[in-house]
Amino acid sequence: MRKLPMLMLGVVLGAGASTLATNDRLLSTTSAVAAASDTYRQLNLFGDVFEKIRSDYVEKPDESKLIESAINGMLSGLDPHSSYLDAKSFRDMQVQTRGEFGGLGIEVTMEEGLIKVVSPIDDTPASRAGVQAGDIITAIDDDSVQGLSLNQAVDKMRGAVNSAVRLKITRKGNSDPLELKLTRDVIRIKSVRSRSETDVGYVRITQFNEQTFEGLKNSIDTINKDLGGADKVKGYVIDLRNNPGGLLDQAIAVSDAFLERGEIVSTRGRNADETQRYNARAGDLTKGKPVIVLINGGSASASEIVAGALQDHKRATIIGSRSFGKGSVQTIIPLGSNGAVRLTTARYYTPSGRSIQAKGIDPDVQVLNEVPAELKGKDETKGEASLKGHLKNGEEEQGGSSAYVPPDPKNDKQLNYAYDLLRGVKVNDAGSKASAPAAADKPQKSPN
Repeated sequence: MRKLPMLMLGVVLGAGASTLATNDRLLSTTSAVAAASDTYRQLNLFGDVFEKIRSDYVEKPDESKLIESAINGMLSGLDPHSSYLDAKSFRDMQVQTRGEFGGLGIEVTMEEGLIKVVSPIDDTPASRAGVQAGDIITAIDDDSVQGLSLNQAVDKMRGAVNSAVRLKITRKGNSDPLELKLTRDVIRIKSVRSRSETDVGYVRITQFNEQTFEGLKNSIDTINKDLGGADKVKGYVIDLRNNPGGLLDQAIAVSDAFLERGEIVSTRGRNADETQRYNARAGDLTKGKPVIVLINGGSASASEIVAGALQDHKRATIIGSRSFGKGSVQTIIPLGSNGAVRLTTARYYTPSGRSIQAKGIDPDVQVLNEVPAELKGKDETKGEASLKGHLKNGEEEQGGSSAYVPPDPKNDKQLNYAYDLLRGVKVNDAGSKASAPAAADKPQKSPN
């Protein structure tokens, strides 16, 4: 609100100076004054409505909640990704992007109204205390979890490092409930998991948080060690399926891990002078070995930056189904103790100048997994183009795409196709001709 009078002062001074210039400039400045005056009238309208609610609503309203709702309405009316974050939501988002928090190290889900343990995370208070997959948490610090949402239960289990918490657990096969006392510790969200598959390295990236690039680097080092050295590795599969995105700088770092030179991504705001370009630096973690990237309808944002950069530079073969199509950048603007604003400030473009907003990344080779009968029709994401108020691309927009990944790798056609391609095994045509990815030992050409 304080900025408006300052804006008005600038406009008025500009109008005075323009009388010495041309009539066109005078008309332009007069229009700016009129626009600013109209803005003031609209703000007065907002104030009138706010006062009416305060004085006449059937129950006394929470005024701070009214303001928050008005702000959120203003932001959500812009596009699907701009929003207001209250103080708690802002803290939760920071935890997610940092990738670490004070807690117990349990992955949980809500099942039939109960808090069920999916799995304890290795080397955490939960795993050391003997918490097992399938356990049902019935009480936290003697307070029943009955009626709590999943987020509320998670909030109660998180807390300051070195603080204690008591869990009451029921376990299949035990007639009596278990009572465990655990001490919270620093829990790191593992956004990268990997394994060695005979002569191929598999790296799964689930999100892009502050730990992602280090996780990728450690994973590649571990794979090389497990397989007896980088020269024994035929290639790497980078699995970005159902990865919703995350931090832009981590997407750039992950892309840079496989590139020696050239542009990775550019972001373009409303004004031409806001364009930023991010380029790769020398050094390829894989020493030029072939790379395959898996994507699907659940791969969005930062995932699409990585896939688009490696595809444009012909550094990787992209396999799977078309990605989600979220091609916009959000900036988090803190508001002190009042939370933060998440505001869409730019679109991003791949090195060749493609905007994938509401369009997505098309794979080099389309391979679709077989979807169980009970999940058919439910396996597709509708994509960015289906979201109300999404930013328009100006090009042909695309619909949904399959996001199903079989739980058993043996039944994962996309993954097995990637393994066969890296090993030079002849594979059936899956919608597009493809040859085994070439090693990046030749100078890379940046796309025009």
